This record gives sequence, structure tokens and C-alpha cells, in this order.
Amino acid sequence: MEAVIFIGIQGAGKSTFYRERFFDTHVRISLDMLRTRRRERLIFEACLAAQQSFVVDNTNPLASDRERYVGPARAAGFRVIAYFFETTLREALRRNNLRRLRQKIPVVAVTGTFKRLQPPRLLEGFDEIHTAELTAADQFVVS
Repeated sequence: MEAVIFIGIQGAGKSTFYRERFFDTHVRISLDMLRTRRRERLIFEACLAAQQSFVVDNTNPLASDRERYVGPARAAGFRVIAYFFETTLREALRRNNLRRLRQKIPVVAVTGTFKRLQPPRLLEGFDEIHTAELTAADQFVVS
């Protein structure tokens, strides 16, 4: 069982990465889709109870944002894996501008997340940390 936590600013490619790498194996938990923390918590708790692998597809810029998932997932016996999406603010804003009108995130929100972003650390409780970057050809490189 895997609990995968995505970390990165809006427009970094997190949802695209989920569709490419985890769609067939992991439940997607996303505030963009669920809209409320209550709904998110219900799905998260259901995954823990059912021992279902999942991906938290949110920005999770701060260690304090991530701890709500890491501790309970570890306590339930999940391997907890972080994917840190490295990108420049300029590239994220460019990709954000390619989104449909309703899906675009305000520039001030993307910039604010970029300024607060803390890279994940093993001492947060992660078993593995990977870095994902989008190339100019829109391919992911994971290290």
C-alpha cells in the first residue's frame, strides 16, 4: 500500500503526472475535485480503512500541510512517498495560461505558493522522496 504525496506549485504538472503514472493503481485525492477538506478527509480515511493506495494531488507547500497525511498513513501501514515537482515560476505560469478559463489559477495564488514552497525531507516521515521535472518536450524526468 502506498500513500503518495505530491508537492509543488500550481502548473508544475502534478495532475498530468498522476494521469500518466498512477491513474490505474491509486485513488486520486484532490481538493480541486473534492472542493472541501471534509470531503477530502472522508476519501482519505476510506483509503486508509480499505488499505487502498492513493495519491494526494494538492500543492502541499509546507511540511505542516503534509503532516495531515503522513502520520495517519504511516500508522495505517502505508509506505509514504513524496514527489516534489520542481519548476520555475515562469514555467508554471506559462502552463497555467494554457489551461481552460475555469481551470486557470490566479497569478497571485501561484506566486504565493511558490514563495511558501518547502521541499520535502525524510524526517517528515517519508520513506522515499522523488523529484519530478517536466522537460521542454513535456516529458517527466524523475530522480
